[in-house]
Amino acid sequence: MSTRASSFDDTRTLQQLPDAVEPTQVQPSEKDIVDPFLVTLDSSEDPQHWSVLHKWVVTILGGILVLNATFASSAPSGIVEQVIEEFNMSTEVATLMISLFVAGYCVGPIIWGPLSEEFGRRPVFIVAFIVYVCFQIGMALAKNTASLLVFRFIGGTFAACPLTNSGAIISDIWDARTRGKALAIFTVAPFAGPALGPTVAGFISVAGVSWRWLFWVLTIFAGVCWILILVAIPETYRPVLLVKKAKKMRKETGDDRYYAPMERDTKTLAQQVEHVLARPFKILFQEPMLMASTLYLSFVYGCLYLLFEAYPIVFTVGHGFNAGISGLMFLPIMLGGVTAVIGYLLIWNPRYEKEMARCAPEPVPPEYRLHMAIYASPLFAVSFFWFGWTSFPSISYWAPLMAGYVMGFSISWIFLSFFNYIIDTYLMIAASALAANTVCRSLFGAAFPLFATQMYEALGARWASSLLGFISLAMVPLPLLFIKFGHILRMKSKYAPTKRLPPTQSKESDKTAA
Repeated sequence: MSTRASSFDDTRTLQQLPDAVEPTQVQPSEKDIVDPFLVTLDSSEDPQHWSVLHKWVVTILGGILVLNATFASSAPSGIVEQVIEEFNMSTEVATLMISLFVAGYCVGPIIWGPLSEEFGRRPVFIVAFIVYVCFQIGMALAKNTASLLVFRFIGGTFAACPLTNSGAIISDIWDARTRGKALAIFTVAPFAGPALGPTVAGFISVAGVSWRWLFWVLTIFAGVCWILILVAIPETYRPVLLVKKAKKMRKETGDDRYYAPMERDTKTLAQQVEHVLARPFKILFQEPMLMASTLYLSFVYGCLYLLFEAYPIVFTVGHGFNAGISGLMFLPIMLGGVTAVIGYLLIWNPRYEKEMARCAPEPVPPEYRLHMAIYASPLFAVSFFWFGWTSFPSISYWAPLMAGYVMGFSISWIFLSFFNYIIDTYLMIAASALAANTVCRSLFGAAFPLFATQMYEALGARWASSLLGFISLAMVPLPLLFIKFGHILRMKSKYAPTKRLPPTQSKESDKTAA
């Protein structure tokens, strides 16, 4: 829509206006006049006009940064026994090495998001990762329990930077039509990291070397990521790119009148941070659909981190595997996630593109994104019953192992469905909605490992897993309820720009209408 058209609320032509208004009296407003000193990006400067290859390189690198963070979150589960022996700590305190790192994910997103919108994605990445490397070195050299726990929490806070900013990069460089594919492949990283962490740590443990080598490995990995940021990840945030161009033009021309829109923002950094900190939780507690989605995703995320305590009980204690082999048991979770992404790209994304063509020029109703979750939600519940009731030592370890594959598959589809649903529902404020979601998920991810061991020891692997399965079953109707009533919730929403979109139509209704 042009700026001229947007300056009139009345859709009538000038000839249809009251006689008191003569056409010759209508003068262009200030908004109708293009400001010659307002800086804009050329096509070659706009990240959304990069080559497809360049976009995929940056997307994959962003995924590697997330993989680094999630890999570090779960890795200590494989060296817990060595740490307990050296520092004479309890199992519960040792578990805090995982929980406190994930708790840092609660703090990080509400810091790095606003900072990246003020200074750009690249400088925030550079600073966060170099500090993160330093705290990984601190972990490797830690002399007591207190330093271990403090360094893990602070390290998790800085490691959380890519959890928000890597996703923001995808939004910066991909348009709405192609963003789904990038997001699908990007989704592998948050689930591959937690699965790889115990595997690497387990083999470090059985190799007979010190547990400190795990943190040296994490330091090296983080250092390589920092170098990749310096070399291969440019700035992608459009407002910051405009500020840089405006400064360059002022310097080259000597004319101080050139400016970027961001430079005319009168809010201080403190005011902007306060606004960003408050808005996610304001939206969360005023939006029933966001609250329900966040609760479900948080439970699923918590269950993923609970497995780091449940798997050793089943595979190490029950089947007698060493730490290295027990770590390998997590790999099917990652493979399930990869398979789910392939299924999304081959099946669901083409369907969505057809739906876009059918609904054009209007956007597709957000509830269409939840059709994947209709299948994934029951699978997630079934995977816990499968895992629990095949965890007897007398049953082949392949049975609970393959339950992990189904679990990883279903988790990926659930997250892809609900992430896309939240983004499509809230559009320009989706970042705030996802920030609230990330904080709540991280709280669950930090809390679940703390009671996992006690729950599995008290109830046994069968009934502890069944309890999680029953809770999952209770949440199975959620996608169906949103598909049925989501348009009503959007109509009543204070924040959803999509409130006027109609409900998702079934194929049967389409045929009837035709």
